[in-house]
Amino acid sequence: MRWTGARYTDKPTVEVRTWIDAPPERVWALVSDIGLMPSTSDELRSVEWLDGATGPAVGARFLGRSSHEAFGEWATTSYVIEYEPGRVFAWAVQDPAEPSAIWRFRLHPGDGGTELSEWMQMGPGRSGLSVAIDRMPEKEEKIVFVRLREFEHNMTVTLERIKQLAEAD
Repeated sequence: MRWTGARYTDKPTVEVRTWIDAPPERVWALVSDIGLMPSTSDELRSVEWLDGATGPAVGARFLGRSSHEAFGEWATTSYVIEYEPGRVFAWAVQDPAEPSAIWRFRLHPGDGGTELSEWMQMGPGRSGLSVAIDRMPEKEEKIVFVRLREFEHNMTVTLERIKQLAEAD
């Protein structure tokens, strides 16, 4: 990732892609299983559906618990905002009208396998990063850049773990 000078209010994004030598149905079964996600992530510790939901659907909510050495531990409620089985699974963190982040998996089948992308957008709603920016506003661009690089690294690890699971069968 190269320096962008982005500020939090710019709603900066990052996206990572990988090719998986497995059919989209197999990849979809993995990315749409939120219970599996903590095993593919370095920050996410646990996830559970709320309100009696048992799987993704637009409007469904889930609670995620995460930890980071600089930010400590936290929990967020996410709302499924896009759900097209076999193609797209996206959720907004905290307030769907003004999310602290949006995350999206997208699948593109072809050539006997699947291209999987993971995309995320920071903001516009406040997040734990906002607290750091409030304390050091003169360093906002650097804080955003460092966090985007962390997200890019973690997303690369997540996709690699999903790839390994999908190609194992």
